[in-house]
Amino acid sequence: MSRRSDRPGGVPGDGPAPGRPAQPEVVSGAEGVPGQPDQPVRAVPGGVSRDGVTPAARDAGAPTAAEPNPAELAPAGPRAGAARDHRARAERAVLRLARPYLSRLLGAGLLAAATEFAGLALMATATWLLMTAAGRPTLDRLTVAIVAVRALAVSRGVFRYTERLAGHDAVLRMITDVRARVFAALAARRDTATQRTGDALSRLVSDVEAVQDLLLRVLVPGAAAALVSLLAVGGAALISPPAAGALAVGLVVAGVGLPALATALTRRAADEVAPLRGALAVDAVDLTHGAADLAAFGATATALSAAAGRARRLARLERRLAATGFAVDAAGVLVSGLTTAAVVVVALRAGVGGVLVGVLAVGTLAAVEIALALVGAARQRTQLRAGLVRVAALLTAPAPALGPAPGSGPERGSAAEPTLAGHEVRFAGVTVRYREGAAPALDGVDLALPAGRRVAVVGPSGAGKSTLAAVLTGAVRPDAGRATLDGVDVSAYPAEELPRMVGGLLAEAYVFHASVRDNLLLGRPQADDEELTAATGAAGLLDWVRAQPDGWDTVVGEQGGQLSGGQRQRLALARALLAAPAVLVLDEPTEGLDPAAADAVLASALAATPAGHSVLLISHRLSGLPGFDEIVVLDAGRVVQRGRHDELVAQPGWYRDQWLLQAAAERGYLALAP
Repeated sequence: MSRRSDRPGGVPGDGPAPGRPAQPEVVSGAEGVPGQPDQPVRAVPGGVSRDGVTPAARDAGAPTAAEPNPAELAPAGPRAGAARDHRARAERAVLRLARPYLSRLLGAGLLAAATEFAGLALMATATWLLMTAAGRPTLDRLTVAIVAVRALAVSRGVFRYTERLAGHDAVLRMITDVRARVFAALAARRDTATQRTGDALSRLVSDVEAVQDLLLRVLVPGAAAALVSLLAVGGAALISPPAAGALAVGLVVAGVGLPALATALTRRAADEVAPLRGALAVDAVDLTHGAADLAAFGATATALSAAAGRARRLARLERRLAATGFAVDAAGVLVSGLTTAAVVVVALRAGVGGVLVGVLAVGTLAAVEIALALVGAARQRTQLRAGLVRVAALLTAPAPALGPAPGSGPERGSAAEPTLAGHEVRFAGVTVRYREGAAPALDGVDLALPAGRRVAVVGPSGAGKSTLAAVLTGAVRPDAGRATLDGVDVSAYPAEELPRMVGGLLAEAYVFHASVRDNLLLGRPQADDEELTAATGAAGLLDWVRAQPDGWDTVVGEQGGQLSGGQRQRLALARALLAAPAVLVLDEPTEGLDPAAADAVLASALAATPAGHSVLLISHRLSGLPGFDEIVVLDAGRVVQRGRHDELVAQPGWYRDQWLLQAAAERGYLALAP
């Protein structure tokens, strides 16, 4: 039975269209469900994760597997200092990426300081002008002040515009680099057992935006406020040193004391926000893409309850942060008023004239307001720390090895650099368990796939076929035994190099919301139109492409939504053939196609495989296997039969039974399963 559905309007030979919704995304590597090893683990609350727990069954307020425990993010006692050091290291790791843009950021900081200083000078000059004008002096005494007010008003807007332009230019350049690095780190990770699509999206979007906010909303305005505060104290000292002292005290309280208070009050709640947002992103993906599966398993209410519980917790935290922010802001207003009163009293006692006292009073209000920007910066920094730690964990993770150990296999940049052919794969006693105590998905599997050999792996659903492919491609590491490529463990190869040697069409291959050409070029970016034509022709998609008004530029929609199931599968197969890895893995390459079309596409794909390249075919259909060098039958994770087609058909067992059943079904006879 095909695991995918199709829709009308596909390439001739596509299967029927039951009208089912698109299947939800599958966790990388198509890992097996315990007890049903080759069934893909779906990222839906109704599905089963590798820990054997349905996400919908998790506690409504509990973190998901991809979500750090909030209690661990705000340790107390001896662990608090270590946690602070960890967060400081995370910030430094992120800020190191800003070095190439340091000159732009310095320029943005100076422009921000110039903006704030222009506003402060504007308030002071306008106050002097109004109070002096009340005494009806001659116009020549006011001319300079009038021009200064106009100049400061205009320059403030100009400085603000250029500061935003320079700051965002630098930060967006940096964010492009950070997002590319985070994407590469997520793509290169092999420990994806508990990685959820929504959490990965949260890391790639929300957490990376924390880097942007750190620069634009914390460092730049914080540095500008500190610099302008110093200038304000210096300007007040020219009028009255005692008044400058009172102003300095108020600015220290507003710019140091209140930020420290805001940090202390919001630290714990802020540390929980980023993980909860990641969990809600997981819930959003689960509830939308997994709606059909949730309904089928009767888990919709449980999933909604779990998501609502996390949403309520996030809302409580955000309300707490808002209330704390309101209290700190109110304290800032109080500090501003007290500082202004103190400056006025001290200035009057020092014998400062009335006009200058007014200038000091208004200037103090403006200066304290600027210093209070440090409160907002501190609060923002506190809220960003959890996201920065999550980003830094990816950016500072140990880089994949550049290759296998010297002397143990091909080395990067050496004369033994791997070529596109001639690789030998061996499984020796490979055992995989997704959960401790559960039945193994693979149990002591031995398999030899020399260069140029073609092996088919068949068996009932849940036998472990997709798990075997996941081990071969490095997505799953065996718990026992070895999976080697040219004598070197598959896991020892760098993530960016292994797909060139082992790859192909895996279960539920992803199709991007892009053109046919762009989706194909993911297999080999430098391919020309002739190579695209050959690959799509081998996959049986060329006639459909030529029939489209936009040809290669036809957009296929999100997850290939504009294609039928058969067209989507042919597109993914063409991409795999275009990539032409030395070991081509094909997991159900003809799903969604009728029997005649499936046989034709499989034969065409095998004929298009370059000489010397190995093929590992995973299939439920047994038609088309007589030409394979070996057929391995898996059942419950174990090899129960192996041999060539004619040998297996001649002996009793699962293979002969299925061959007879499928042959009868395809001829139109009623076939009853035993």
